[in-house]
Formats: sequence, C-alpha cells, structure tokens
Amino acid sequence: MSTSSSPVYLIGVDVGTGSARAALVTGKGEVLQTCVKPIQTWNTQPNYYEQSSDDIWSAVCECVKNVTFGYAKEQIKGIGFDATCSLVVLDGQMQPLTVCPSSKDNQRNVILWMDHRAEEEARFINATHHQMLNYVGGSISLEMEVPKLLWLKRDMHDAVWTKVGAFYDLPDYLTFRATGADCRSICSAVCKWNYDAEDRCWSEDFLQTIGLVDDLRVDSWRLIGTHVANPGAPIDGGLSRQAAQELGLNPGTAVASSMIDAHAGALALLGCEGPPGRAGDGSGLTSKMAIICGTSSCHMSLTKRPVLAPGIWGPYKHAIIPDLYLNEAGQSATGVLIDYMLQTHPCYDQLLKEHGGSNGKIYAFLNTFLDELAKKQGESSVHRLTIDLHVWPDFHGNRSPLADPNLKGMISGLTMTKDVQNLALIYLALMQALAYGTRHILQVLEASGREPITSILLCGGLSKNSLFVQTHADICSVPVLLPSEPEAVLLGSAMMGAYAAGLYDSLELAASGMGGSAKVVKPDLSDSTRDYHERKYRVFQRMYLDQRGYERIMKG
Repeated sequence: MSTSSSPVYLIGVDVGTGSARAALVTGKGEVLQTCVKPIQTWNTQPNYYEQSSDDIWSAVCECVKNVTFGYAKEQIKGIGFDATCSLVVLDGQMQPLTVCPSSKDNQRNVILWMDHRAEEEARFINATHHQMLNYVGGSISLEMEVPKLLWLKRDMHDAVWTKVGAFYDLPDYLTFRATGADCRSICSAVCKWNYDAEDRCWSEDFLQTIGLVDDLRVDSWRLIGTHVANPGAPIDGGLSRQAAQELGLNPGTAVASSMIDAHAGALALLGCEGPPGRAGDGSGLTSKMAIICGTSSCHMSLTKRPVLAPGIWGPYKHAIIPDLYLNEAGQSATGVLIDYMLQTHPCYDQLLKEHGGSNGKIYAFLNTFLDELAKKQGESSVHRLTIDLHVWPDFHGNRSPLADPNLKGMISGLTMTKDVQNLALIYLALMQALAYGTRHILQVLEASGREPITSILLCGGLSKNSLFVQTHADICSVPVLLPSEPEAVLLGSAMMGAYAAGLYDSLELAASGMGGSAKVVKPDLSDSTRDYHERKYRVFQRMYLDQRGYERIMKG
C-alpha cells in the first residue's frame, strides 16, 4: 500500500433490492460513515418487478454526499460500485426506455433481478443444452439477463427492441453514469450474461443458437459491451465532470470497474483472516467459502482450476479475482423463510408483545430458551431436541445444488401443540435444515473435484444470530469466521476503489490489506454430535427423495 502524510479515503457504493447505500472507508478498511436511501420498485402484476435507473442514481448521489460531508474532496481517492444483477435498458440517446408492457413510463427501465417474466425463455434456452450452459450448473436461471433479453425481443419488440441503445447490468450502469465510459465488468458479464471468460469474448455460437446473435453483434457488441474489464480495474478518465458535481466529489477521482453486490461481499469476506493462532487463520483464498446471508443466501468460493459442479453456477473465471475461478451457489429463501416460520406460528403475537417488538429480539429469546430446554431435558446439545422433527427448507424452490425452482418445503413431526416450545423447536429444525443445505452444496463441490473447504465466512443479518452461526460450524464441521467489520458488501466496493486508485498493487492485496480480522466460532466435533448430524443429514436427503416419490405417484 502506498503511504501519504495525509489520510486517504475510499467510497463504497452498494445498490441492493430496496435501497442504495454508501460508505466512507479508510485505506486500511475501517468504515467511518454509512448512509442508506430507499429506492422505488413497481410490482403491478405477478412476477414483474421494475425499477428506475434515474431514481437509483439519485439515491446513490444523495448517499455519497452524505457520507463525504465535512471531508476534503482531494483526500477521497477512489470509488467502487456494486449492485444487484438487474437489467437496465437505455434508448439511442442513452436515456431510460420502458421495460413495462402495461405502461409507457420510461422511468420504469430496470428489470429487477427477482423478476420472473422470462420463465418461458429460460426454458427454451435450457432445451438447447448448449455447452455454455455448463458454466451455470447445466441450466440458465430465469433471473439472469439473457432470458430477459430474449423476452424483450419477443414481447416488446417494437416498443423496446427496435429503439434500444444499450443494455447494462446495473453495476455497470452505475460506472457508466459515473464516468461516461462504456466499460463492462467481467464479473457481471460472465456470471449473468453467459460471457465466455476463457476466451474473453461473447459466444457467437450460443447467441446464434438462441436467436440473438444478429441483434447483439452489431458495432462490435455495442449493445451489451465492447470493452470488458476485470473487477476493480480503473476506468479511463475516472469520475466525469457531471458525475463529480452530482456526487460532490472531484472530477478524475478513480472509478473501479464494478461487481455484483454479493460478489463484493465475497471479496471482503475472502480477504478477512481470523486472529493469529486461532482455527481458520492463515488459510488462502481458495480454501474458504463466503456466505452472504440475507433474504436469500449466496455461497461463494474460489479455485485455481475450474470446477464444473452440477446445479452450481460457474466456474466463472476472473469474476472476483483475476485468473481465479468462482463457484456460486445459493439458497433461495433463508432470512425470509425464518421470518415466515416465526410470523405464521400461533404464539408469534405473544412473543412480539413480550420481547421488544422485533424479530431479532425474539430470535435471541428463542436461542436462550433452547439452551435452557436442553439443560432441563439433560441433553448435551440443543441439536438433539429435534430428534423427531425434520424440515426440508425449499419453500421457495432450490437454487443449489438441485437447481429446481419448483421444489416445495416439507416438515415432518408436527403436533397440535402451539406454545413457545413448539415454535422454538421448529425454529431450531429450520436452522439445522439451512445448515444441511450448505453441507449439501459443499458435498457436491467436493464430489466435483474441489479441494475441501476449511473455513466458512459469514456476513449479513443471519451472521448476527449465534444459533445460525454455531449450527453451520457444527453441521459443516469447519470453523466459522465472523469479520470484525459487518459491512462486508460496502467494504468490498471500497476495496475496488482502493485498487483503482493505486493504493494497492492488486485487488487481492486490497482485500487482504483492508479485510481486517475475525472472530472464530469453532465446531463441536465430538463423536456424539457428529453421529447425530450424520443421521439427521440422512433424513434430510431422504426428504428430497420422498418429495420426488410423491410427485411420481401424483403426476405419473
């Protein structure tokens, strides 16, 4: 890292599903200021979710101005952007172009990542069995960009397709607004646009097969990206004069090529180390898994050689660190599922009234309740309380490693009891099921040739839940690391800004230099606990097979 007599700062910008955020970060990774502003989403018909790129940029500008207020502009050396993998559509004058079939409002020009309008198009693409699909676990998701492009061509041909000037992944749109330069990040391109990262080119054969090549190949792929850069690479010219005025910064401030939001979080997590002499310390980038836990969960790990794993996205070359391959897995519903199970139980209102009016306080109460219940029943571990209660957690389908959006949730062992103990046990069984899902992902990766994962790093809301953390450590039999800096996604974007500004010689060095330390939660590796989880994991796998069996009986 370069040194200077005066302090230097970086800005990390993160655009999530419902809000834009910014952070002011030191060159050593200390988050000094944060700000959050909501962004608007339209959901006027089932499975259609739309946003406004102008609304998003306005929220970003407000957040950046807020966190930099009172700091000298010349001390702010770089800015990095991350965002959801949503599709931004612009017209020939690079202005918003509507993506809404029922409205002519051009402000509604973003198809949100969670929009499911392109189900038929995804099915059509998967039926081609093209070799490029091997890099997305064998089947493309309807949440990725190419199915959405095909939908726009088929369903909004005259209103959009014939008028379009550019398609952007939202993270790349933010760097375009910041610089005026048409630079795309390989992170978005390879993970969500089926870009060929091995040969660093768009796959003409793939796009020909699905009927898009003639539309997208014009002017050296101008509509989807002529220049594709590694994440964190500095964009020529830096911050434009107009964007600098809007953000309250100096023109020419270094701007980094972007990342998807979860990937920025993974960068920060993978750069984090445990305290010296503790389990999990010193392991390299490729021996860790980063889990970004929120409404859903993303499981990220890097390898030196490509690993093709069924039902798991990747291997994506260069997606986070140049020349390393990313495997990306996930669970479709985690935090939102725990909330759902809590809120639909008959005693929820009672707990809400008695324990402070927030789910977080209820979870803390339930964790203590379970510890006391285990002691009362003479159990050595809380886990043994669910010997007769089992959950299959795919209430919103399975993202990885089964890649089946039509799977349903299952609970075995229900009774007519509706007291707090009943809710606590269901809550515990669900925590276990989510951890078994992570173990399933690890098992498939290892069976596909990946070296064993030796530690898991967590960030996001669920990382604050001690039961969730310890359950993952115990069931996966590896230490879990909790970074000292909880704002991992914003920190990851700031790391990109630091690299773009030349404060570090590589993105990997920026990650290790700014990643900070972590608390290590060790697994319970006692024979009795491991034996219990082995048997319960067999039940977990059997529940999936049972669901498939029911489906065969009913549907033939």
